[in-house]
Amino acid sequence: MSDFHQPTHRRSRRTIGAALLALACGLATTVPGAAQRRMPAVGSVDTDVSSLPEELQDVGFDQRLGEDVPLQLEVRDELGNTVQLGSLFAGKPVILVPAYYECPMLCTMVINDLTSALRVVPLKPGADFEVVIYSIDPDETPKMALTAKNTAVGRYDGGDGAGWHFLTASQESIDQLSEAIGFHYYYDEKSDEFAHTAGILVLTPAGKIARYFFGLEYPPRELRLAMVEAADEKIGSMADKLLLFCFQWNPSTGRYSAVTLNIVRLGGAVTLLGVLLMVAWLIWRERRQNKPSLGTT
Repeated sequence: MSDFHQPTHRRSRRTIGAALLALACGLATTVPGAAQRRMPAVGSVDTDVSSLPEELQDVGFDQRLGEDVPLQLEVRDELGNTVQLGSLFAGKPVILVPAYYECPMLCTMVINDLTSALRVVPLKPGADFEVVIYSIDPDETPKMALTAKNTAVGRYDGGDGAGWHFLTASQESIDQLSEAIGFHYYYDEKSDEFAHTAGILVLTPAGKIARYFFGLEYPPRELRLAMVEAADEKIGSMADKLLLFCFQWNPSTGRYSAVTLNIVRLGGAVTLLGVLLMVAWLIWRERRQNKPSLGTT
């Protein structure tokens, strides 16, 4: 990261701060986030599902942005307690992950990539958001969920696991939640495995679907912005709010993209502020220079 050096001549600190924020916003438009590998998703324009076996053609995500998840749904936490899904939100945005704990590869990659991204995000589980992972296999047990939680928390920070919830549920509850988020999978009886795609969701504190992230390698900046936006900007820093002004979510790509008009407006406002502050400083200096010294006649 490049260092910003303070000019040797005196300037208004507000002007410098505003300029740095504008520069940061501009730089963010030119530095790409981490690459996302897209997985097949229902309704995706870049997926040719006809080439897949018939039983796999419906596997993927239907995006249902703005729709509600069933908060009254009964699930089991990793200790075996029956709880309602909504009780886990605790008034915070939620990262929701469909998975299963005996998945031979993909689910582990999803959870590992999520924990890797969250280690970079300054927001913290339990304080700023909640992580909810639910199993799509009705035969899995709370003991399996607890083992998966301990592994994920150990990879994240080795803490007490606050804000991390690993759930199991009945087939009926699994079906309701999966249908609500548009998650389609296929159970193969021969291999006793689930065919599914990779992805995570960000939900609002009220349980509305705010964002989808498909595939793996979730960009920490975009994940942070999604949570800040889902929380109605009640969490995050001023820099996060500035970036949300500069960027807009693109559902077709699953990424935040620069909003040129907003950047131009911001740049214009910063320039105008700088000019006004400079004029004010010049007037103040001129008046100070023209003010008669004490003792002169």
